Amino acid sequence: MAYNSKLSVFETQKAIKIIKVKFEDALCNKLNLTRISPPLFVETNSGLNDDLNGCERPVMFDLKSGVSASVVHSLAKWKRLALKTYGFEIYSGLYANMNAIRRDEDLGPLHSYYVDQWDWEKVIKEADRNIPYLKSVVKDIYDCFLETEQCITEKFPVLSRKLPSQIVFIGAQEMEDEHPQLSPKERETVYTRKHGAIFVSQVGKILKSGEKHDGRAPDYDDWDLNGDILVHHEGLDTAFELSSMGIRVTKDTLVSQLTVRGALDRLDLPFHKALANGELPFTNWRGNRAISSMYVSLRQNTYRRGASFSLG
Repeated sequence: MAYNSKLSVFETQKAIKIIKVKFEDALCNKLNLTRISPPLFVETNSGLNDDLNGCERPVMFDLKSGVSASVVHSLAKWKRLALKTYGFEIYSGLYANMNAIRRDEDLGPLHSYYVDQWDWEKVIKEADRNIPYLKSVVKDIYDCFLETEQCITEKFPVLSRKLPSQIVFIGAQEMEDEHPQLSPKERETVYTRKHGAIFVSQVGKILKSGEKHDGRAPDYDDWDLNGDILVHHEGLDTAFELSSMGIRVTKDTLVSQLTVRGALDRLDLPFHKALANGELPFTNWRGNRAISSMYVSLRQNTYRRGASFSLG
């Protein structure tokens, strides 16, 4: 597909900077977050790296000390440990601008090997582990998208607003029930085409068909309390992910989901031991690879090069 930017190369770079600054400010103000510097790599056997769908290979290398290290796929587990390490209080949290490499990514208009992503995590109470609280956070995040879009379109009037004023909530099982003949990705396109922006819940959970709506690792978010923010991309006529988010697993949900995936051996890893022993706080999070509609509108040569920015 041909892509013609409405901005010059120089204007595009200015617009990207504005988006980054505006979104970070909106995110911090809305969620009470503090910026923390993230790692580029972690020890391979620490259990801290995100295994994504369980089949992606991390970029690995050996250190002079003999320790094996892996370039991060995401900060999904590291953030929860960092909240404890830094001593964050309830309803406060951290965010990081993560850079990662995903060597097994399928290249396309919305995906690349290199990931530039915002990651955040926040300490919550155990009583907040419910759908109403999850929805309230989704609305806060969506408000940040709307504020950022308004800002960039005011700065560059040649750009038009794309996001609807409200986001629609829907469960993955509800989508399957209504459109059993379609694939999960086709369902997402149907719903985002209709509503503009949706939050699909219960990602990773096995549906009545015996299939998952989409892959999600078993050891960070609770499959009953998670989901993806998706919007419709007019140029590609497809749904694409702005953000994935959810409420973290407890000891019980960790064991349950590891059992489903046949991955109980992970309980021997340092991160998983700490979680099983109740040493980590209850948290909710946002942090998966996602590309912003605003960046798609701004980025020169996105479709040709497969380069992307993220609002994970």
